[in-house]
Amino acid sequence: MSKCNSCKEEHKLENTGCNNSGNYNSGNYNSGYYNSGNYNSGYYNSGYRNSGNYNSGDYNSGYYNSGYRNSGNYNSGNYNSGNYNSGYYNSGYYNSGYYNSGNYNSGYYNSGNYNSGNDNSGWFNTNEPKMRLFNKDSEYTYSEFSKKFSFVYPELKITDWVSYKDLPKDEQTTDTKNMDGKLKTLTYKEAWAEYWARASDSDKKWFQNLPNFTPEIFESITGIKVNEEVSLSGKKVKVEVDGKTFTATID
Repeated sequence: MSKCNSCKEEHKLENTGCNNSGNYNSGNYNSGYYNSGNYNSGYYNSGYRNSGNYNSGDYNSGYYNSGYRNSGNYNSGNYNSGNYNSGYYNSGYYNSGYYNSGNYNSGYYNSGNYNSGNDNSGWFNTNEPKMRLFNKDSEYTYSEFSKKFSFVYPELKITDWVSYKDLPKDEQTTDTKNMDGKLKTLTYKEAWAEYWARASDSDKKWFQNLPNFTPEIFESITGIKVNEEVSLSGKKVKVEVDGKTFTATID
């Protein structure tokens, strides 16, 4: 076999492309077979860098995609983990809209099916529903809510380092002593407690000013008691009397 004019090497196996370890490739740098595109580990791809098969798009791990970066199959849109989507970022199937976890939606952000509206969890809706907060319907749709309220996203840690001296006695072992502590996995409510302890007053007020805010529901979900009275016993306060400032301790 004569050497290639492009790569100056003899092509291995039945490849007309260059630098292929797979067979029957007209493209280059393929470890899979029958690819006209380049850098594919899958088979029968005309696109680039696919690990799946039969893709005309690029960077797909799924099959039969004309879009890009899909892990699902038969997508003409991009970034889908579901199948048969012409829209983008869908985990559901047969969506022409974007960001749907449900199926057959032309709208966006739907977890339900057959919706042309947005943010629906039900079926066959053409509009956007009012948001439910604290077990009640609010006066806002999600779109209206997002415009009116600036969002606060609590940074919930799923792990937290606990120093050795703060560990329970049964966890104060030789190993934890040598490491001077232990990385603890937090439950959901423990993560909220850790966040709430360092949250700013303004962030705390944001949650408490949400429509329909109900302390009991908030506590049942997060474990946080927002109406718990703060004891001032033993606290030192400054008191001004007749222009003079005194320090007093509250009993």
